[in-house]
Amino acid sequence: MSDDARPSPATDSPGDAARRAQYLSDRYGAQPRPADLEWTPAVDTMLAHRSVRAFTPEPVTERQLATIIAAAQSAPTSSNLHLWSVIVVDDAALRDRIMDLADSPNQSENFAFIRQAPAVLLWVADASRNEEIMASAGADTGTGTDSLDYLDSFLTVSIDTAMAAQNAVVAAESMGLGACYLGSMRNLEAALCELLALPRHSYVVVGMALGHPDPARAGGVHPRPAQAVVVRRNLDPAPALESWLPAYEEAYAAFRASQGLDGRTWREAVVRASSRMYMDGRDKMRGAAEQQGFGLA
Repeated sequence: MSDDARPSPATDSPGDAARRAQYLSDRYGAQPRPADLEWTPAVDTMLAHRSVRAFTPEPVTERQLATIIAAAQSAPTSSNLHLWSVIVVDDAALRDRIMDLADSPNQSENFAFIRQAPAVLLWVADASRNEEIMASAGADTGTGTDSLDYLDSFLTVSIDTAMAAQNAVVAAESMGLGACYLGSMRNLEAALCELLALPRHSYVVVGMALGHPDPARAGGVHPRPAQAVVVRRNLDPAPALESWLPAYEEAYAAFRASQGLDGRTWREAVVRASSRMYMDGRDKMRGAAEQQGFGLA
C-alpha cells in the first residue's frame, strides 16, 4: 500500500482520535500501550471488539449472513483444502436441544443469552468432503496410509476452522453486529456430533452466538496484557511473571469492578479455568475425535 493510501493521523478528526484513545484505554487499562498505530477501518473494528451476550430480537438478515460467510471463506486454508463447514442454527427448538447438551452447572456464565440469540453458528472442522474425494480416487482411508489418521490433520482442520470463524467475527462486527464464541459446544462433543449427524472426520470446534447488540445491556471490553508480555524479539527470554502480572491484575480488577463483578483476581481465574472440573466434558475430546474417525497418531 502506498503512503498516500494509508489513513493519516494528521487527518483524523478529534472524534476519531478520542474514540481510538478509548479503544486503547479499554484494551490495556493503566498498563503501557502502543503509542503509534496504523489505524485502518479493519484495525478500528478489531480494537473495538467485545464479546456480546445481550441481543435485540432483530434477526440477522440473509444478506448479512452471506457476507459473514464470504468473509470466513476468505480466511487462509491449508493447502487449499477447505477444511470447515458452518451450521446456521436459527430454529429455536434445535438451539434449545443443543444448549441442553452444552449447558452445565459447573460453568459460571449465564447461558440464557445463547437461547435468546437470533442465530447460533456452529463452526465445524470438516475433512469429510476430502475423505470422500480420496475414497472416490481409490485411496484406502482409515488404515494409516493417509494424513487423516494423524494428529497434524486434526490440528490442521481445527486451525482452519478457527481462522474462518475469526474472519466471520470481524466481518459481523464491521456491520454493527455482535458475537460471542461458545467453547461450551465441546462440553459433550460426541453427543453433539450425533445430534447433528456429522459425518466422519468432522466435529464442532466452537459455537458463536450472533445478533444485534442490545445497547441497554452492553458488555465491557476485557483488558489484555501489555504488548511486552506477549511479544518476544528473536531469542529474548520471556518476561518474569511478577514483572508484569501486578499491572495486569490492576487492569483486570478495574474491568471487573466496572461490570459489577466479584473481586476475583486473574490468577484465581486462571487456576479455576485450568481445573479438570472446569473442562466439563472437554476432557473427553480425544475419545470424541477418535469416534469421528480422527486417528491422532
